[in-house]
Amino acid sequence: MDTNFLQVRMQRLFSEGFTVLDISEALISFDAERDAAEVKRFMAEKNLAIIGVRKDGVVCGYARRDELTGGKCADHMRTFDDKQVLSATSSLQEVLGALAETRYCFVSVLGKVGGIVSRADIQKPPVRMWLFGMITILEMFMVRTIEKLHPNGSWQQEVSKGRMKKAEEILRERQRRNQDATLIDCLQFSDKGYILVKDPDMRKDFGFESMRQAKRAVKDLESLRNNLAHAQDILVHNWAAIVTMATRLNKIMTRI
Repeated sequence: MDTNFLQVRMQRLFSEGFTVLDISEALISFDAERDAAEVKRFMAEKNLAIIGVRKDGVVCGYARRDELTGGKCADHMRTFDDKQVLSATSSLQEVLGALAETRYCFVSVLGKVGGIVSRADIQKPPVRMWLFGMITILEMFMVRTIEKLHPNGSWQQEVSKGRMKKAEEILRERQRRNQDATLIDCLQFSDKGYILVKDPDMRKDFGFESMRQAKRAVKDLESLRNNLAHAQDILVHNWAAIVTMATRLNKIMTRI
């Protein structure tokens, strides 16, 4: 397949395949004159951390449950920061970029804020599918690049005997099942990553200041991959890796 065509398809998939509307929730709102204590009780019952605040029927700000200490909702209203407001067509990459700066952001539909998305929403199926697809693309990139850097199987010198033995066992099992695979395909994610980041130009290209930092990133991504594959929590343990993937997606795509 033509490389440029593949790049365009992949970039379109990851920028347009899912949007913020696939994971956002409706922003429940109250009039600015409503009693703050009453609204706070409602939020506690519904487990809401944030509500919208309306003036003249339009949501013009928001309030946090822990700040509704008395008076009216208007007394505790915060105005929207432009960095917190995304358009309805924003990609998941843009969502993650915004959530890297704040724990929640808002969604504007037809010029009016009507939705909210928080870091907890990255646990939803659309984000998990998107992330797993990103990691799959990353593995394609790693294999292709390793074969260019170490042609004719010379990459095997970069892998320990124990890890090579494990890869050979996996290859034999796949062959027994009549699955199409090569030896490099049978390496673990971290093995491929470590081969790649040994190259100083690759480390520099992806912004790693040291080998230690690069290996830590590879390990974090492997953890994210495993947690996605086994439907485990990805927010508590993998947030840093998710942000890393999102910020480096464009660079990866240009190298497929």
